[in-house]
Amino acid sequence: MEATIALRLPRDAASVPVIRQTLDGTLRSLHVVQPIREDIELMLSEACANVIKHAVASDEYTVSAGVYHDRCVIRVVDTGEGFDPHSVEEPSPGAEHGRGLQIMRALADDVRFTQRRERGTIVSLEKRLRFENGAPSPRPRP
Repeated sequence: MEATIALRLPRDAASVPVIRQTLDGTLRSLHVVQPIREDIELMLSEACANVIKHAVASDEYTVSAGVYHDRCVIRVVDTGEGFDPHSVEEPSPGAEHGRGLQIMRALADDVRFTQRRERGTIVSLEKRLRFENGAPSPRPRP
């Protein structure tokens, strides 16, 4: 089974719950187990929060998410100045902010940051899905 969604959102904190609830509803309807949905929700929230906080040259951003058999692939695209994820310093143990990249890396099976020539960054997150017992098979039948 495959499902895709894509939204262009204003660079505003109010946009984060919209995409979170939209994707969670899709994953819930596909019978993805709750702990995986929660991981995806947190990864997505952190990626979107980074755009809202740091992509100052951007008025909007795009989120696309696809479920392809047993994987969820999320792309968060902004048109800000871009950044080098390897140059971001690790937050101190007591820091209240700055943990977004750590959280995404801890929860996702794969995280990629792509700098676009025309400006901005694409954050790609991938997570293997697990389904509830008795859920319809996510793989197409031959």
